Amino acid sequence: MSDQQDSSNNKPTWNIPTLHEVEKHKADQAKQALSFFKVKRTMAQASTTEDSNASSSSAETSINTSTHPTMGSSSVRTINTLPTRSNTSSPFNRPTTTAPPVRRAAGNTILVNPTQQKNPILKHVHNVPWEPSEVIKMDYVVGQTTGVIYLSLRYHRLYPTYIYDRLNDVKNLYVSRILLVYVDVDSFHDALREINRIAILSDFTLMLAWSPEEAGRYLETYKAFENKAPDMIREKVDDEYFAKMTDCLTQIRSVNKTDVLTLLSTFGSLKQVADANTDALAMCPGFGEQKVRRLQQTWKQPFLANKKQKKQ
Repeated sequence: MSDQQDSSNNKPTWNIPTLHEVEKHKADQAKQALSFFKVKRTMAQASTTEDSNASSSSAETSINTSTHPTMGSSSVRTINTLPTRSNTSSPFNRPTTTAPPVRRAAGNTILVNPTQQKNPILKHVHNVPWEPSEVIKMDYVVGQTTGVIYLSLRYHRLYPTYIYDRLNDVKNLYVSRILLVYVDVDSFHDALREINRIAILSDFTLMLAWSPEEAGRYLETYKAFENKAPDMIREKVDDEYFAKMTDCLTQIRSVNKTDVLTLLSTFGSLKQVADANTDALAMCPGFGEQKVRRLQQTWKQPFLANKKQKKQ
């Protein structure tokens, strides 16, 4: 009996934790695991950022902070801990070469093709500023809808096919297309006849300049009158009946404004003047035999003159 008691006393004692202690130990292990994974994820993100591009990360951070100036430091740290995109998808990692913006003739500026920057006609453009533009296909752009192609007859003699290809490339670009030709040769009749035909077929307006000064003034004028109304160059026609009759009947030789007033006051209308006989016209003051004959011949001759009959 005593031996059994001694053996029981020699057995090791076990420290069995309580249920509360077990639950506390599990919670501590979970916290340690969570902190461990957070550290590993942060280290992985830092290494990925360094490997991809340090400059890209700094650019992205600066853009985010400058775009949201009211964000606090915590918001900035949250943005910085976001995973960095790969080089192929991030816009900051792509090449920074971008196409130049398309420039149009705005305000009072003439856009000049770089190939025309050394053209001597630009030395005579004083009243309107000009600037080079690499995005235009025309030689000069003098308005939102107006483009100019420049051609020298001396250059045309050396390269006769140049103007064909040039007009073909830009024939559909602008509403108003100008072909400005500088006549710098003595024998120009045949060349101008050919260029005029090309301009008509390509729907270009042909303008001739006989000096660099005149060519420069053409560019200035087109730009200066870009937004002007056409009233300055439009023919002023009076809507009154007497003014129209005066403009019509004074085209007859020896008929003046006084004669027109006499005819209208006597017969009343153009139709009655045309139907009047010789005696009635001769009774009008200022109408002799020759003037009556010319007036009546006007109603009998054809509207369009026959050139063949004139030659005979």
